Amino acid sequence: MQITKPGTQRKKLFQAPAHLRYKHFSAALSPDLKKKHGANAIPVKVGDTVRLMRGDRKGFEGKIIRVDRRKYRIFVEGVTREKVDGTTIQIPIHPSKTTIISLDMSDKWRRKALNRKGVLLEKERHPPAEAVEEKEEIKEKPKPKEVAKKPRRKEKKKKEPAKPASKTVKKARKTAKPRRKRTKKAKVEGRSE
Repeated sequence: MQITKPGTQRKKLFQAPAHLRYKHFSAALSPDLKKKHGANAIPVKVGDTVRLMRGDRKGFEGKIIRVDRRKYRIFVEGVTREKVDGTTIQIPIHPSKTTIISLDMSDKWRRKALNRKGVLLEKERHPPAEAVEEKEEIKEKPKPKEVAKKPRRKEKKKKEPAKPASKTVKKARKTAKPRRKRTKKAKVEGRSE
C-alpha cells in the first residue's frame, strides 16, 4: 500500500533509521560514469567529486568533505559564504541537487553495489540467448483443450420431522446473589403493621 498523506511521508523521511537515510543520499552519475558502471545513481560518499546542478553556484565542482545524515545535507569543498563577523562557513547542499563526476572507489561495499547494479542492468538489456530460445519453445507447444466441468450439485439434507413440543416445567432461575435475610428490625416492623 502506498502512503499518500504528505504528513506521513514527511514523518517517515525525518524519522528514518540510518540504513534507510543512506538511500536518500543518492545523486545522479555523470553520463560517462553511467556508461562505465551501468547505473544511473548511487549514494554520495566523502571523497566523491560532484558538480552542483541547482542554485547560485550551478556548475561548481568540488570534493565532498562532510555528510550530515541527520539533516540530509552534504558539504562540498569551496562552497562557502562569509558571515557578518567575517568568518566563513560551509553551505549545506541536498545531494539530489548534484551530479557525481568521479567516484571514490576505496570502499569494497560500494564496488560490490556497482557491480550488482551493472549486472542487473545488463540482464534487463540483453537477456541470455538460452532464455529467449526456451521461451520460443514454450510458445510452440499446443495447449491442451480444456473440458468444461459440470458444477457439482449440493445434496439437499433431508428434513427431519419436527419434534412434538414437550411440556416443560419452567424452572426458577437461581441468581448468583443469595437472598437477603430479613433482619430482626424488619421482622418487628412487619408484625406491627
